[in-house]
Amino acid sequence: MADNSTILLSSNDNGDETRVDLSVLEVILGIAAKKVDGVNEMRGSLRSGLNSLFGHSNRGKGVSLSVEDNQLTADIYVYLDYGVNVPKVAVQLQKNLVAQLQQMTDLDLKAVNIHVVGLVSEDDKVEDSEALFSSNEDSEADK
Repeated sequence: MADNSTILLSSNDNGDETRVDLSVLEVILGIAAKKVDGVNEMRGSLRSGLNSLFGHSNRGKGVSLSVEDNQLTADIYVYLDYGVNVPKVAVQLQKNLVAQLQQMTDLDLKAVNIHVVGLVSEDDKVEDSEALFSSNEDSEADK
């Protein structure tokens, strides 16, 4: 049974199939994208923002996959660090995402569309919440 939320990885003559949900592929691509130098953050939705407030992370945020004729197209929405060479980072993103998906699933991406949503300067970066809480607790313990 085929639908637009899964893609066929393999099948055999007995009718056995291996399918993977697109959300799994989005997580793979989201993690790979965050590892590229120059990528600050992935664009999220209101839902992913609310989930992060409650401690849930959405590793697939900023990635949208579509399937047409059993071919994958990825749309990647990123915030880049201010001062990076945008075309170089975009090309590196495309290369890394294609390689990562090929390595993990043997699937090929028909296209990888990079959408730069914004740039984040050093002044705009927010400290990690754990660092904020640990420094407050340490300073209170010293008193």
